[in-house]
Amino acid sequence: MEKKINRFVYWTPRILSIIFILFLAMFSLDVFDMKLGFWETALGLFMHNIPVFVLSIVLLISWKREIVGGIAFNLAGVLYVVIILMNMLRNSFEWYMVSWIPIVSGPAFLIGVLFIINWRKKQNNQKDASTK
Repeated sequence: MEKKINRFVYWTPRILSIIFILFLAMFSLDVFDMKLGFWETALGLFMHNIPVFVLSIVLLISWKREIVGGIAFNLAGVLYVVIILMNMLRNSFEWYMVSWIPIVSGPAFLIGVLFIINWRKKQNNQKDASTK
């Protein structure tokens, strides 16, 4: 039973990270609606996908070092909340923007917490193995 839990704790944040990164990449497709030229579209895609590139690199590092994923995904969630709140303060306040916060930062926080749980479990397993 514990082996199943360990596999679940290991794979869940990684699979959710991939799904979350693909979800974020989907938002960049609105560049094609702007009827821009090739270079403007390429630049727009690049700019929209900077978080995707950063989180992909974080995921690669987190595959072996879960604490990196735990910290980075939680920071990504906090950063998104801060950006949305600052945007709402600078521009007109729109209630629909508040609904974006749990949709985007919620999965980031969940993934971050799951990576931290995985990291803690790994630390406890190493501690138990060294005391035997």
